[in-house]
Amino acid sequence: MSKRIAVVGAGMGGLCAAIKSREAGHDVTVFEHADSVGGTWRANRYPGVACDVPAILYQFSFAPNPNWSHHYARGGEIHDYTKSLVDQFGLADALRLNEGVTQAKWDSGSGTWTITTEKGATETFDAIVPALGQLSRPCFPEIAGVHDFAGPKWHAAEWDDSVDLTGKRVGVIGCAASAVQLIPEVAKVAGHLTVFQRTPNWVIPRNDHHVTPETKSLMATNLEMAMKLGASQRAMIFDNADSFFWQAFKWTPEGRAAFTRTALDHLEEQVPDPALRAKLTPDYPIGCKRILITDDFYPALMRDNVTLETNGIARIETNGVRTADGFHELDVLIFATGFETTQWDWSMDVIGEEGRTLKETWKEGPEAYLGIMVSGFPNMFMLYGPNTNLGHNSISFMIEQQVGYMLQTLSALEVEKAKAANVTPDGQRRFNERITQLLSSTVWADPHCRSWYKAANGRVYQNWAGDCASYAEETAVLDREAVALR
Repeated sequence: MSKRIAVVGAGMGGLCAAIKSREAGHDVTVFEHADSVGGTWRANRYPGVACDVPAILYQFSFAPNPNWSHHYARGGEIHDYTKSLVDQFGLADALRLNEGVTQAKWDSGSGTWTITTEKGATETFDAIVPALGQLSRPCFPEIAGVHDFAGPKWHAAEWDDSVDLTGKRVGVIGCAASAVQLIPEVAKVAGHLTVFQRTPNWVIPRNDHHVTPETKSLMATNLEMAMKLGASQRAMIFDNADSFFWQAFKWTPEGRAAFTRTALDHLEEQVPDPALRAKLTPDYPIGCKRILITDDFYPALMRDNVTLETNGIARIETNGVRTADGFHELDVLIFATGFETTQWDWSMDVIGEEGRTLKETWKEGPEAYLGIMVSGFPNMFMLYGPNTNLGHNSISFMIEQQVGYMLQTLSALEVEKAKAANVTPDGQRRFNERITQLLSSTVWADPHCRSWYKAANGRVYQNWAGDCASYAEETAVLDREAVALR
């Protein structure tokens, strides 16, 4: 029997859920606050924006794209890919753009969710799929005067295209994932660029390459064979990441030694100045923070018009940034300071059994079962939920497993003629105790490790505790000891 499913968010996860739910015969509506699909790839438009996962992995297995221009896809191309999914799978009629969800409320009597949208509409669904992502709420640093700068200022995730940076004195606060992509591009046009670095990051080479039109044409002469080769290459890259890259985080002696050496060699090859190298060498174990993958960040820092400032910022003033040893006058200030990742402050209120809110349930920290279900919130299937982030492979793989698990659960409801699926408190507790134990042997558990993966209480709420193969195994079968149907 077809279920009515509300998907909240039209990024990669929401689109995957809509496509696969429709294929399974369900009635799907996708609510999206913005005017286009794409999620983070619609929102992030800063110069140089790209994925740090190979394009052949950062796509869905059921929708391979033979037209990527680079080994690592550019942000605009990924946004185009999400729009192409709408056309390829006929999702246009399921989309409710410019209509986000403000509230989702569970009714135990009817076994349904009532959705309230930004337009004031209310509708009833059998299941909801929050696909709101983990990296969607820009974070600003806790620096005195952070809002005092009088010139143009913005967060990297909210890029202001109206400001021409040519010849300007530009300051960038931050040196992590988005910063290492935008800094080389800004450096090409700025009169002078000052990069404010609090903590250096481990960087390994990207070894990116352009896919020429000639190569694409060659592949098009035998598209069937090209697809077979692509699937084989995808499997090889996936297995390499799952078997070897994961060891940098699993914290095997071989993994940390190999990736530390790769990063140090990359730094030495690209930065001949020993003083600058010292400023760029981390003092924490590799893998603690996200390992950055780039070929042009270090060369950008050596340009004559770029200064790397590592003295702490004392305060931000109307016309610049004051550090411990001086003042940097600026025309434009850009915050490349990442996203809020530990509070999980969703853009909608979720009210479950007995009127309990998800916000209240998660006040001590977000917990879920398989990162998908939360006890007390029946028929709610999150995508990219707690403890499903990766540092070594592609989140698109994880999303496909999560959607498959949701559909498996809905199918079980139909077979048993039940209305609601809910993970039991004990099932959720046992899962999280096991995940916490597994995480205790990873690099993220190191007491000297501070990163966005980790909350102030020391818990790692973001990351999966194993390789992708183990997650696929965990989600392959519905554990009836953990999930109750009624």
